[in-house]
Amino acid sequence: MAETGALAENLLGFGRMLRRAGLPLGPAEMLAGAEALTLIDIGDRSQAQAALRATLVHRREHFEIFDQAFALFWQDKAAPAEMREAEPDESGPPASRRVSEAAGANATSAPPKTEQRQDAALTVSTGEQLRKMDFEAMGAEEIAAAKREIRRLTLPLDARPTRRFRPDALGRRTDLRATLKESLRQGGEVLDIRHASRVTRPPPLVAICDISGSMARYAQILLHFLHAVTNDRDRVSTFLFGTRLTNITRQLRHRDAEVAFQMVSHVVPDWSGGTRIGEALDRFNHDWSRRVLGQGAVVLLITDGLERGGQEELARLAAATDRLRHSCRRLIWLNPLLRYAGFQPKSQGIRTMLPLVHEHRPVHNIESLRSLVETLSVHRSAQPARGRFP
Repeated sequence: MAETGALAENLLGFGRMLRRAGLPLGPAEMLAGAEALTLIDIGDRSQAQAALRATLVHRREHFEIFDQAFALFWQDKAAPAEMREAEPDESGPPASRRVSEAAGANATSAPPKTEQRQDAALTVSTGEQLRKMDFEAMGAEEIAAAKREIRRLTLPLDARPTRRFRPDALGRRTDLRATLKESLRQGGEVLDIRHASRVTRPPPLVAICDISGSMARYAQILLHFLHAVTNDRDRVSTFLFGTRLTNITRQLRHRDAEVAFQMVSHVVPDWSGGTRIGEALDRFNHDWSRRVLGQGAVVLLITDGLERGGQEELARLAAATDRLRHSCRRLIWLNPLLRYAGFQPKSQGIRTMLPLVHEHRPVHNIESLRSLVETLSVHRSAQPARGRFP
């Protein structure tokens, strides 16, 4: 590691690199990291790495990015405050590309603003490319741009009639109670017939998102979409599941996205682990369905459907999915595996769930999210479930 005299400067450079790689760091984390380094043997690389990871990283999904960034940044004992230029590794995993891009951005100074020229055609082309890019293939800059784009999405579900009525002079329903009440003011004479119309409001929205290892990258980005939706409308409930089901509705209601996700990381113990889809849906049906699925709720089930259990688990998955389908107005399965043009439902879990949902849609890029928003904004009557494939 760097010598003591340049330690603070190098730590700031390391923090800038982590922020460029997508980790949420602020002054509090940097101060905690600097203090942690004073409590360990600064010459022991493993101790330094453990101390910084404990103070700078809040989410399990960022551990891999941190470890790669640490190995790259502190590779030389005489490491300067600014990293040397590093070429992005296009062939490596997404985490490696994000770290390489962050290191390169740290090393390359931005050109003067007076020399920058913006090509409108190029901007449109870049935006179109970003909307069609798979979340899994995005680097650090693309992920940041995608998150900004996603925050601007809204989800205006079609309004549904409720059991309530409101006074309306042009309403088709005669309000007998209001008419009699008004007649008492006229000595019992009915001089005016009161009318009412049925109140309409958007139905509740429930999102059940898979955060297992195969879904971790998509779940990270889709949480930004769910956070934006939660803060844009009322009656939104969000659940995460891997090996257990966790309700994060209250955490996502915080206006600040980073604070909300930090709160989520504290209550979700099984991020990027295994998955038990049938058990999670069964638990949701037992504990939450009657609380959140009233008034024609729409359910977004976000998972790749890779249930790894045996026949008993598949039977449980079928029963839980069927009950969920009958408890809501629309059950929409969002599956990132549909990004493949030649996708076929070969997994037993996918084959089990497919006939039991109302819709099966892709969710792997911004364009698929826009298509989802447009679909949910148009009134459709929920038909019996028919899978996309036989």
